[in-house]
Amino acid sequence: MIIDTKLPKVGTTIFTVMSQLAMEHKAVNLGQGFPDFEPPQPLRDSLNRAMNEGRNQYAPMHGIAPLREQIALKTERLYGRKVNVDTEITVTSGATEALFSAIAAVVRAGDEVIMFDPAYDSYEPAIELQGARAVHIPLTVPAFSIDWQRVRDAITPKTRMILINSPHNPSGAVLSSADLEELASIVRDTDIVVLSDEVYEHIVYDGAQHESVLRHPELADRSFVISSFGKTYHCTGWKLGYAIAPAAFSAEFRKVHQYLTFCTFHPAQVAFAEFMANHPEHYMELPAFYQTKRDRFRDLLRPSRFKLLDVPGGYFQLVDYSAIRDEDDLAFSRWLLLQGGVAAIPLTPFYESAPGTRLLRLCFAKSDATMDAAAERLCQL
Repeated sequence: MIIDTKLPKVGTTIFTVMSQLAMEHKAVNLGQGFPDFEPPQPLRDSLNRAMNEGRNQYAPMHGIAPLREQIALKTERLYGRKVNVDTEITVTSGATEALFSAIAAVVRAGDEVIMFDPAYDSYEPAIELQGARAVHIPLTVPAFSIDWQRVRDAITPKTRMILINSPHNPSGAVLSSADLEELASIVRDTDIVVLSDEVYEHIVYDGAQHESVLRHPELADRSFVISSFGKTYHCTGWKLGYAIAPAAFSAEFRKVHQYLTFCTFHPAQVAFAEFMANHPEHYMELPAFYQTKRDRFRDLLRPSRFKLLDVPGGYFQLVDYSAIRDEDDLAFSRWLLLQGGVAAIPLTPFYESAPGTRLLRLCFAKSDATMDAAAERLCQL
């Protein structure tokens, strides 16, 4: 029987491919964006305690109340936005599920969704599965900023959603309050929904503050905002995230969520609720924690022939390898893994059309030993 695929452009993700190759060839893995250090011990203790106390059955579909209460407290504390615990917060099985649920909730066949390249690879398949079309606008290089006039020019009667990501994966660029004002002026008096991927919200450097859509009342009233526990608490394998959206949006979101995963890992919800209540300093200290890693990694790479791009946020370092080899990023990343012993991620899979840049993404959410081992190899090229 022949199956007519709904996703003809989709294969195994570059993250899976590079991680598998790294294991096979014993390369230092700076590719897939996961920490190689453990979550806080009190958080792990809370998880074990929750399991041992019998919190092992279904959680409420939209998340346990203590966790939603902690999310609401954090949201008001950081962004000045009061959100309703019962109707505006939904706990999900990771941020990727939240992104899919938000798109599926409001995007219909024939609609258009504006997104910005380079972009996280789950966005477009979620759009295409709704029978909609992704409209790709490239970010300006090397700053990876948005040309808002190009956004205005791309708006049509079919535009249903604009999808933004700050801090940005893979570049680390961050949106400013002026950017949010531009976005607000574009969607004002329209039915366009904003989907804001903010999974790196607590990883912003050099004293800057994260400009969440939740800080902007006009945008918050028409947005889904997606966050990740895995990125914040160093436990990507637990797959917990959440979505904050106005009640009417959340109601539609939950219709998808309840038939996609229904609910999310119950013991981890209990653990996060407890840890957030007892250790609110964790996410406040995260910028300094990762800035130390960013600065250390950049210092290690300065003797190399790679050119280092600025990193305003997130935990990825983009490097220009054009002084080392003149070949496309897919070929160079494979050569780097096989000959240099380091796994990285090329940027081409983040684009609709390969821009021809000579850039790779390296993850520095790693232990000192991992960074040292990778830098030693990279500086020999």
